[in-house]
This record gives sequence, structure tokens and C-alpha cells, in this order.
Amino acid sequence: MSKLTPQQEEAKRVMYEKLSARRKRFIDRIGYDTWDPFPEPFDPIDIRKDQSGMTVDQMVNNFLRLRASQVKIGPAYQKGVYDMAMGCMQRDDRYRGMIEFAAWYLDHLRQQGKDVDDVFGT
Repeated sequence: MSKLTPQQEEAKRVMYEKLSARRKRFIDRIGYDTWDPFPEPFDPIDIRKDQSGMTVDQMVNNFLRLRASQVKIGPAYQKGVYDMAMGCMQRDDRYRGMIEFAAWYLDHLRQQGKDVDDVFGT
């Protein structure tokens, strides 16, 4: 725990005095000096950025804005894009497999002389 200011020490003492007996016993067990009533908040997931410096929301919004004129974007499409962006952000092997398969499949179709723009009939 970091050093508290005198105001924080006073606030900590007041908080402790207002606690229930059960909660005070818990604080006593871990040690009053180690008890931190002012913990730093965790970084929310939407602040995490990928290698390019974008958040998940920024990636999704940029992609959907680019694709909106080319394909019909419904809720399932949006959810798929969001799931893929989250998977990429978390470096999840499941999504890596999906991306690599999609790239392989498009290359396979091109080698067969197929129209890759019509893979899903859109």
C-alpha cells in the first residue's frame, strides 16, 4: 500500500470506526496497516488498445463504417465483427484460427478461379 496523506489517514480511521464489528474483525485479521480503503480502479476493457493503438470499439466502428456501403450490415454481422475484434485484442487462438482459415479459404477460391466477392452470395 502506498503512503497515505494525513487527510486519507483520517478518512481511513473514520471509515474503520463506522464499520460493523464483523467487518472490523476482517480488517484486523489482514492488518489495519495493510488495509487499503482507497484501491486504484482496474483498467476497464474498453481502454485496452491493440498493437496499432486502437480500442476494440474504434476497430469495430472503423471497419463497419468502411463496409457499410459494400454489404448489408445486420446485428449478426455486427456481433461477429465485435467478437473477432475482441478475440484479436485478447490474442485468442480460436480467433487466430478463424482468421487464418478465412485467409486460406479466400486464397483457395482464387486459385480455383472463383469469385471471392460472392462467397456468401451478397
